[in-house]
Amino acid sequence: MDVTIETRSAVQSAADVLALPLFELDPARWRLAPRFAAIDAAAGGRIAQAVRAGDFKGKRGETLLVHPAEALAAKRLLLIGLGAEGSLSAETLRDTAALAVRETLSRRGAKLALVAPRSRRVRPPALAQALAEGAVLGAYRFDRYRTKKKDETPLAQVALLFERGADARTARPAAAAGALLAGYQNLARDLSNEPPNALPPAALAREAEKAGRAAGVKVRVLAPAELSRRGFGALLAVSQGSANPPRLIVLEHGARPRGAKKGARRPTICLVGKGVCFDSGGLSLKPSTSMVTMKHDMSGGAAVIAAVCAAAKLRLPLHLVGVVGAVENMPSGTAYRPDDILTSLSGQTIEISNTDAEGRLVLADALHYARTEFEPDAIVDLATLTGACSVALGKWAAAVLGNHERLAERMVAAGEAAGERYWRLPLWDVHREFMRGGVADLKQTGGRDGGTITASAFLSHFVGDTPWIHLDIASVANTEKGSALQPAGATGFGVRSLLELLRGWSGFKL
Repeated sequence: MDVTIETRSAVQSAADVLALPLFELDPARWRLAPRFAAIDAAAGGRIAQAVRAGDFKGKRGETLLVHPAEALAAKRLLLIGLGAEGSLSAETLRDTAALAVRETLSRRGAKLALVAPRSRRVRPPALAQALAEGAVLGAYRFDRYRTKKKDETPLAQVALLFERGADARTARPAAAAGALLAGYQNLARDLSNEPPNALPPAALAREAEKAGRAAGVKVRVLAPAELSRRGFGALLAVSQGSANPPRLIVLEHGARPRGAKKGARRPTICLVGKGVCFDSGGLSLKPSTSMVTMKHDMSGGAAVIAAVCAAAKLRLPLHLVGVVGAVENMPSGTAYRPDDILTSLSGQTIEISNTDAEGRLVLADALHYARTEFEPDAIVDLATLTGACSVALGKWAAAVLGNHERLAERMVAAGEAAGERYWRLPLWDVHREFMRGGVADLKQTGGRDGGTITASAFLSHFVGDTPWIHLDIASVANTEKGSALQPAGATGFGVRSLLELLRGWSGFKL
């Protein structure tokens, strides 16, 4: 689907659907702006009729489809409410574009024209990026396994209509970036939505190689023999109950810096993702109802793969490395057990208390590998790590913890700009000390209290003094209730906010 910027008159736009976003209206005192009045006149006064009848009030998310008079070139006119003008946000614009796309698809339309609203709150580039993101995200469907697909005409083009040429010139590169970012978020959705029988660790590695080739990213895959030789004891223990062997996937964009000290050269950033392709809980078996969505337990790894590839396509001036530990956690006679003691890649020993707390073990080795192999300026990890995160934050936000205050603050701000919400949780020295073991260096879990925090405290022992933040996305990686912008299933959460963070890195001093 192409997202384009056009400056032609909306009246003359021959689209299957012409979407007209309008701010909230008072039927007794309303008045259309001149640009919209011309559309209403060509539509035979249908907008005025709908408002005066109370059929459309412009509330956020409200829609009304009308069939216009023949003077309007478009076949259908779709009114979409933006809510109060003073509260317009990028997320409202994403929702608006997604609603328009879904309506066009339901009418089997091939072209959508969407009139870009004017606002002092959102400048044309940001407005165009948000609309493009919403259009591409709204068109997403995961239906490759349906033998009988819905009879829908593919939506081939979304034209964003800008009135002024100057606005259009600044909007074009922003819309292209928005469409690209949303496209890679859809890649992360695809990977996470794949059934576990189709995407074991080796298959995830192949998908990463395929995406890397398309984006110009160098991809290296460490197989079990090399993982064993190097001493990935924690990651290998998680995988040893499965018939599907593990992989460590390493994606690299940009040249590795040489010579100059950190801060005086192109920075190296490592993104580390949990890639548990299916999590049964191992010998600490999950209840059957909790196992159904465990194909999504590799959502952090999917987001890392997509984010590195998107950064490469955007040619960000960074040395960016993605590290994904891909495993399955299954019960069998060879599975690791509670009370086992593992030796991690870092040499630290870990006493196992619950084989369903496997993600932190995979991340422990992946984090140490990223830190020692690439000596990064900063590390960001993403993981569907704890059910406790959902208890704390519900389905509305991911948790941010770490050892670097400014980096965590920047992550929260990047999330707000990208429409992905994060919430800070504390990580204190008392939490780190609490994870010291009795019969081993570290204990794997810290009990029920503060589960998201103690899991992060465990991870902190594997990053040294490298600036690091941990993103627990367990509460937001997938959803059961769909919307126009986000259908049920994988969300691809983290891709756009990571790119927002990375795109602003050149002006950010740790």
